[in-house]
Amino acid sequence: MTSQIKQDEINNAVWEACDTFRGTVDGAIYKDYVLTMLFLKYISDVWQDHYDNYKTEYGDEPELISEMMKNERFVLPESANFYSLYKHRYEAGNGERIDKALHAIEEANISKLRDVFQDISFNANKLGEESTKNELLRNLLEDFAKDDLNLKPSRIGKLDIIGNAYEFLIKKFASDSGKSAGEYYTPPEVSELMAELVTPKEGEEICDPTCGSGSLLMKCGKRIQLENDGSKKYALYGQEAIGSTWALAKMNMFLHGEDNHRIEWGDTIRNPKLLDTEDRLKHFDIVVANPPFSLDKWGHGTAEKDRFARFRRGLPPKTKGDYAFILHMIETMKPKTGRMAVVAPHGVLFRGSAEGKIRTKLIDENLLDAVIGLPEKLFYGTGIPAAILVLRKKKIDSNVLFIDASREFSSGKNQNQLSSDHIAKIIATYKARETVDKYAYLATPDEMKENDYNLNIPRYVDTFEEEEEIDLMAVRAEREKLKTELADLETQMDGYLKELGYLS
Repeated sequence: MTSQIKQDEINNAVWEACDTFRGTVDGAIYKDYVLTMLFLKYISDVWQDHYDNYKTEYGDEPELISEMMKNERFVLPESANFYSLYKHRYEAGNGERIDKALHAIEEANISKLRDVFQDISFNANKLGEESTKNELLRNLLEDFAKDDLNLKPSRIGKLDIIGNAYEFLIKKFASDSGKSAGEYYTPPEVSELMAELVTPKEGEEICDPTCGSGSLLMKCGKRIQLENDGSKKYALYGQEAIGSTWALAKMNMFLHGEDNHRIEWGDTIRNPKLLDTEDRLKHFDIVVANPPFSLDKWGHGTAEKDRFARFRRGLPPKTKGDYAFILHMIETMKPKTGRMAVVAPHGVLFRGSAEGKIRTKLIDENLLDAVIGLPEKLFYGTGIPAAILVLRKKKIDSNVLFIDASREFSSGKNQNQLSSDHIAKIIATYKARETVDKYAYLATPDEMKENDYNLNIPRYVDTFEEEEEIDLMAVRAEREKLKTELADLETQMDGYLKELGYLS
């Protein structure tokens, strides 16, 4: 029965499959192999399930079944599937066979999977010598062949179990892999908060120019689905610079049923690929991103002659690319409906020189809508607190709302989290757009000018707690009382000591 399949069962099974690599291959490396194998197993199970159903219905018409299978979401060439690989697992050459199968699947689904598998090789030397690698991959195939990882739709139903399992793995790898994790994964609570802040609507185009594994984009899509009876009338766009992470995003999208997407591979600053038919930057209703913090060597050398004029408000510092991403995002917002939310280190709020000039322009142009300070240790790979900047092309006023949400979180050993209550409070405060004592402040343009366009949150939200006044006379009286009690105790102790013969 499909109702018996629980998300935790699938999650635990795919996590156990990682045991094949633990202690042999670094987690930052083997994550790509496990996630790719999960994708291969899923599309193979769907193919096999549909084939079995057609065979039951049209058993004596193999040509008809063959024609119907050509209309599958993913077409699998003969022998290029998980089960064929599993069948030959004891033979030499597992790595080469898997690579050939993936290449054949890519060729058969070129419009969807072009280049998705080119950045990963199961035949790579980093998996060890040939005999070691062959055994490692045999064990991996056997792990995914277990009953617990039967991913056929007839078993798991239409639940989003597979996409959730993929997301579960990405999150686990992010929490385990240290600094590099921030390059491909935004914590789900932060993604949810950002999606709520920009309120995506049916029919809108949504973009993440540093999309990582695509989780933030899909949170925006999921919010539209939840509010519109599962409607998928929206389009997701993204760009990712790291090839293996771009491949993760593509597979992640497909496993979540997000077929209406366009994810490009390339450096967003040096080579933006989301362009319109006239070779200009494409505009979006919503732009969201969690770019790399203070990226060094972000493309300063070519930015001054940027053909899209993204840096006309100022050229960000050579060693800190935060505003390079922010300025790119601003240029890709639609003129009327455009709104954006971006995660950034607090330095963007107060650093001077070039960044100060850019910040001044954003405020004077009335683009900045809100600054939200987040707790520390929310993000994978860094313990520093960050802020979310919300910008809009059309604002309801000329003020900026500052929210200090840094002190309210659920603490964890290595990672802090925002609970649903914390998110709800931030969203309610953002929508109300009013000053809240020790939590939020609605600042006017004049107030920000008085602060020399410094947007450091403590300048606007006063969280100082005054200590209670001390009644010195009451303290003196309490002290005298304690001195009397101490003298009585000393006298009593001397009496006991005399009785016991210690004092004469």
